[in-house]
Amino acid sequence: MTQLSPSILAADFARLGEECRQVLDAGADMLHFDVMDGCFVPNISFGVPVLQSLHKALPDAFYDVHLMIRRPLDYVDAFVKAGASCITFHLESESDAGETIDAIHAAGCKAGLSIKPGTPAEAVLPFLDRLDLILVMSVEPGFGGQKFMPGALDKLKTLRAECDARGLSPWLEVDGGVDAVTGPQCVAAGANLLVAGSAVFGKADMAGAVRGLKGL
Repeated sequence: MTQLSPSILAADFARLGEECRQVLDAGADMLHFDVMDGCFVPNISFGVPVLQSLHKALPDAFYDVHLMIRRPLDYVDAFVKAGASCITFHLESESDAGETIDAIHAAGCKAGLSIKPGTPAEAVLPFLDRLDLILVMSVEPGFGGQKFMPGALDKLKTLRAECDARGLSPWLEVDGGVDAVTGPQCVAAGANLLVAGSAVFGKADMAGAVRGLKGL
């Protein structure tokens, strides 16, 4: 079954807690929390204090934390303590991937690994059996509202086939330009977790948007 992780970057920050509650009530499975440091990506978003506040307001929510930062290993403990349910970091970051995965698991959190559009799917394979989530970026990380890059579909197919061959069942997530058209294409390619921002937040019929993306 396809699950949905709406990106709170697209929410109204003046009503962040309220909108996050609304999207969960509308049927979203979790909240996608994009952390940007202005170094690894050319943008700055939010960090630990915002996650702490959201977790306090919505303690039962699953927080899908995506670290688009240069040194994710240095911040694992802080985000876990703030309420992260799963921490995904980039293979292209400066932190050692194996050490970072181990640190996330040691802190009692699920671990995910993400790749940018220019990184081949094969780069994930050495870590595949240690991951709870694999995130394929279908846009360049850093800004919302970009057009979906169809090359992500081949990566999803490669990763799904390898997971199936090894008997593994991590979330295979895709992020960037996901909407009612591209979402089903990603699911057909093997994704089972979709990140969507403007395709959910701000919609008059949020529940309908969620159902549409989940194929219900």
